Amino acid sequence: MEMVPSEEKQLVPKEIESAAEEPRVLCIVQDTTNAKTVNARLTLNLPASTTVSKLYEDVAQKAGYVNGTFCMVWASGINTAPLDQGDETSLVLSGFEAGKRNFLQLTDKDGDQPQIASDESGTADSSGLDDSSQDRFIGPLPRDGTVGCSSDYSSPSYSYSSILNKSDTGYVGLVNQAMTCYLNSLLQTLFMTPEFRNTLFKWEFEESEEDPVTSIPYQLQRLFVLLQTSKKRAIETTDVTRSFGWDSSEAWQQHDVQELCRVMFDALEQKWKQTEQADLINQLYQGKLKDYVRCLECGYESWRIDTFLDIPLVIRPFGASQAFGSVEEALQAFIQPETLDGPNQYFCERCKKKCDARKGLRFLHFPYLLTLQLKRFDFDYTTMHRIKLNDRMTFPEELDMSPFIDVEDEKSPQTESCTDSGAENEGSCHSDQMSNDFSTDDAVDEGICLDNASSTDRVLKPKSSLTFELFSVMVHSGSAAGGHYYACIKSFSDSQWYSFNDQHVSKITQDDIRKTYGGSSGSRGYYSSAFASSTNAYMLMYRLKDPSRNAKFLDVEDFPEHIKRLVHREKESEEQEKRQREIDRNTCKIKLFCMHPVKMMMMENKLEVHKDKTLREATEMAYKLMDVEGVVLLDCCRLVKYDEFHEYLERSYEGEDDMAMGLLLGGVKSSYMFDLLLEIRRPDQKFQTYKPGEVMVKVHVVDLKSETIASPVSVRAYLNQSITEFKQLIAQATGLCAETMRVVLERCYNDLRLLYVPNKTLKAEGFFRSNKVFVESSDSTDHEAAFTESLLWKLLDRHGNTIRLFVSLPEQSPGSLANRTICPKASAESGDSIDGAKGSQKPVEAILEESTEKLLNLSLQQQTSSPSDSQKSSEHSDFELIDSPAQESEAPSQPPQLENCPRVVPDPENQFPSEERSDSDVNNDRSTSSVDSDILSSSHSSDTLCNADSGPLPLANGLDSHSITSSRRSKAHEGKKETWDTAEEDSGTDSEYDENGKSKAEAQYMYFKAEPYSQEEGSGDGQKCLLVHVDKRITLAAFKHNLEPYVGVPSTQFKVFRVYANNQEFESVRLNETLSTFSDENKITIRLGRALKKGEYRVKVFQLLVNEPEPCKFLLDTVFAKGMTVRQSKEELLPQLKDQCKLELSIDRFRLRKKTWKNPGTVFLDYHVYEEDINISSNWEVFLEVLEEPERMKSMSQLAVLTRRWCPSQMKLEPFWEVVLESSSVDELKEKLSELSGICLENLEFAKGRGTFPCDISVLEIHQDLDWNPKVSTLNVWPLYICDDGAVIFYRDNTEELMELSEDERNELMKKESSRLLKTGNRVSYSPRKEKALKIYLDGGPSKDPGQD
Repeated sequence: MEMVPSEEKQLVPKEIESAAEEPRVLCIVQDTTNAKTVNARLTLNLPASTTVSKLYEDVAQKAGYVNGTFCMVWASGINTAPLDQGDETSLVLSGFEAGKRNFLQLTDKDGDQPQIASDESGTADSSGLDDSSQDRFIGPLPRDGTVGCSSDYSSPSYSYSSILNKSDTGYVGLVNQAMTCYLNSLLQTLFMTPEFRNTLFKWEFEESEEDPVTSIPYQLQRLFVLLQTSKKRAIETTDVTRSFGWDSSEAWQQHDVQELCRVMFDALEQKWKQTEQADLINQLYQGKLKDYVRCLECGYESWRIDTFLDIPLVIRPFGASQAFGSVEEALQAFIQPETLDGPNQYFCERCKKKCDARKGLRFLHFPYLLTLQLKRFDFDYTTMHRIKLNDRMTFPEELDMSPFIDVEDEKSPQTESCTDSGAENEGSCHSDQMSNDFSTDDAVDEGICLDNASSTDRVLKPKSSLTFELFSVMVHSGSAAGGHYYACIKSFSDSQWYSFNDQHVSKITQDDIRKTYGGSSGSRGYYSSAFASSTNAYMLMYRLKDPSRNAKFLDVEDFPEHIKRLVHREKESEEQEKRQREIDRNTCKIKLFCMHPVKMMMMENKLEVHKDKTLREATEMAYKLMDVEGVVLLDCCRLVKYDEFHEYLERSYEGEDDMAMGLLLGGVKSSYMFDLLLEIRRPDQKFQTYKPGEVMVKVHVVDLKSETIASPVSVRAYLNQSITEFKQLIAQATGLCAETMRVVLERCYNDLRLLYVPNKTLKAEGFFRSNKVFVESSDSTDHEAAFTESLLWKLLDRHGNTIRLFVSLPEQSPGSLANRTICPKASAESGDSIDGAKGSQKPVEAILEESTEKLLNLSLQQQTSSPSDSQKSSEHSDFELIDSPAQESEAPSQPPQLENCPRVVPDPENQFPSEERSDSDVNNDRSTSSVDSDILSSSHSSDTLCNADSGPLPLANGLDSHSITSSRRSKAHEGKKETWDTAEEDSGTDSEYDENGKSKAEAQYMYFKAEPYSQEEGSGDGQKCLLVHVDKRITLAAFKHNLEPYVGVPSTQFKVFRVYANNQEFESVRLNETLSTFSDENKITIRLGRALKKGEYRVKVFQLLVNEPEPCKFLLDTVFAKGMTVRQSKEELLPQLKDQCKLELSIDRFRLRKKTWKNPGTVFLDYHVYEEDINISSNWEVFLEVLEEPERMKSMSQLAVLTRRWCPSQMKLEPFWEVVLESSSVDELKEKLSELSGICLENLEFAKGRGTFPCDISVLEIHQDLDWNPKVSTLNVWPLYICDDGAVIFYRDNTEELMELSEDERNELMKKESSRLLKTGNRVSYSPRKEKALKIYLDGGPSKDPGQD
């Protein structure tokens, strides 16, 4: 196709004359197979009739690829299945949209890169080992100002989509499991080390001796084989980590790469015991050094031999502001001796006294592979936090280690003792017990340790040959809290540097390596590290330049036989994966539904069928998959197109049994916009034809006489049909008369529309795919009434608003019913008593039957009574009759049948938003045998549960936005507004009538029907349950009135709790709210106990213990009322404290005070009145504080602060002591503290505590961290802002010296303080994220012993 530039300078197909009128499809293709082309776009403007296969040809031509070597997928991500290259379907039928932009991505096929059209040989074979053959690969170029691919991590614009592109370097990446970049960096470094890789390949795994899953060397061997021979862009490391004994959680733990190196080397040594590779790690990576102390008076030297696998180099010396500039400087500092003099003198064995001495380290042998760790992670003792040092440290490409080797004689006449810490036994020894290897060869070998060779074959290396070549730089990007590792590695085959960044492998240059030195462009002195780049080298690996030892990688043909077999197995496995991917790529996966004829429930499964399978074969697969084989015949089943969301049967597939599923479903996709339904018919039935464009209607037949609504009958119609035609369809399906038929459409919840215009179409009436209608055809006169006044409307309205609730009644403990009051809601005319009401228990069913008739009569009386009568009846029954023993026996005389008696009860207007609140722990059983107690005791949960409904949320301490006092000096009633949390609304028992006794709204009659219900898993023998059908527009007050006969007590004597999915219970307390927030099958628990009256609030009382480790202790729940004084509430608390908490107090020896979370606040004076002086809200919390002396707080002008003395000479804090101030003067505070402590006024300093009470702080920090002696004259100004009671003040004597601590004493005290502050839940000065120790388990998994860690 000829291409011409478009207006946007993009290549588009030249339109031809025959296609002038044809719609066009704009395809925008992104090539994601190469990092260099990832930002490029191919734009093709094709005729809509173009086939998918032709699209592939055009894209291949413009991209320069061989057709068939790549795939194309939708870029949206919704459908990840590739487009079928052989698909001859037009673009429009394949999901492309004409006139719009269609975004596609060009991807690899089967993990292989597309073949370049001009290069018939294809991509280079990465299965070989010689990297020189891969020179023709050109890696993705790094962006300007970046270091290889390190910027991919640190750049804000970095997208991980780039790492999904296969590297054209020929090297294979490693998949990052989550946070395993440190592991990937080390594995790639080991893989690119010829000596390590070759030796690993020589080791042969014996499957009879060990499980391959837990064998670390075998899994490393497999990984290295895949890295060398696989054609994938990246491979997984899960098999390796599984051999470490790690589970999936380890993938989310980032560790130090140097720590991993040591642990993994140790694990390999353990696994390789008794094999030829037993000493491999020591041969390659182990060096030796001497730790010595030499007396400066007599020359006597004591020393020991240490071995090392890596050399840790300090970036910045302790206490210094300047970092070392290079690795050479750091190495020199590493071996620089220090002088032991003064108090640090060394006791010389020869001189028999303490003498000045020189202590230091000397390198004796360097390993063949030298590892240098740059210690960039340090601890800042000023901030007590772990930090990363980003200072610049250069490192050479070739490192000469000869200046750092020991030049002194290994054994001199002055040397008298030694210790070989490299041996198994550590300890002192004399010169005649010196290690033999050191007294012979090692004494003169000052070069490379060649322990793998015999002593006669060892080659003495002169110091001039100690030149090491850099080949790996492991880079860390980030901070001490976390970051990202990647490796820059030089190939020994072509000396080219590559960046191995997890899945992404690319070429880099020497300039990129230099950028990992760290540091910043300019000099910033001490703060240089803070402004430096966070991407810098962390671990370096060098190899000795020795042609006689420097190895090359094994070629594939030189592999040992066991490795060749392993390569063959892995290739077969990879081919199997490729075949499976091909099968998956051609498999249609779609949701399948079926209404099981026996289980009578909708079953769901996923049908996976090859695109070439026919519909008949797919039906047989679905028949077996949905477990209906043997239940119905196969001939009675068929697959139809189905919309599960709308429950809509879109179409059936008549005559298409032999059509391929790929064509039937519109191609292979990862997800479909529709589903399939396995439809089942009876043997005597015929399948109905479902045509596209039809709408499905569920028709419910309504019987006005029995007031029932039948199960739905499905009818299919067209949107262009009229209402008259639609009625004829319904008449055929239901047998009803079309002439008298009334059809009501329910468009959405509670939206009922009568379809009365004969010629109006279904589309005009609002029909959609799936619809629900109610039909009624009778000779009644109900159709003459207005629809909203008709019985049909009322029945449908009731049907739409009725919900089912499962109500758990209180347990019937022995004797409990005898003490319960059967709610006497009838008038005084109902005087018959219940048999045995005072002396015997009656089952719930009997109570229900006896009470239903009376409550029905009550509703009829209320329907016909005047507002004043209603008021009189309500007030009388709610309050006066509750405590009247003479009226407890009143009961109806003629109980009707419960099941057939729907309740109709008056419901007042719903005026307030819904609100629920937690009362106590849901596991506490609060049922009781008596209703006389004011409030039930309950266990306390300190966490305030969130309101589940739409009411405003309370604060964490249970207070609403109107707290007790915005300032303790301001009155609560000043500027008071009527909000949702006022007493009337929050008390939970709003009156159904106004103050004048008039009904707040006209009576509405709400449906209520209850029947006994048996729980499958009952909570006890005495537990009774009800299944309640109720109109959810009923108020809580009316709902409780209806439940009275079933509970057996008046509504004021029980509480309603809503049970949520997690079994948490919230009390529903507001009587004027409806049940509109409830839904079908919600659970409700009824608990006995006095419900709150108007103006009452439930209050949680906590004891304030200022000098206890836990200063906040829950005591009890109680009730405070509006207008009650603080003294009255204290009087009511006294007996409750005695009975429930065993606290015997006098009223003048305890106080109540404001509680804001754990902070004590305003002291409430006895004459304060709730709601007038003190704002109170639902679920309020208050502190009770026991006093050791009579109350000193008499006025609101006083200020009570809690003071605590700090004694620096003893490093301890004294207990709290309350100081009452008459004003906010700082001078008065100091005078009071001076009188209390005896500290001279001029020497007294104070500071305000920080955080929440008790403002705990470490004794190691308090002396310098607090703002001591602020320059203010009053307490209520910045920076103190002490305006309310309860503030914490620390004070000290400034002449008292701080105790001097040794380092051990400081560390011990730091541990104690950390433990103390953690227990009290307060801030710890240094609390880093707890890191999981890095372990490799040689037995394949961690020990089950919980105490191991």
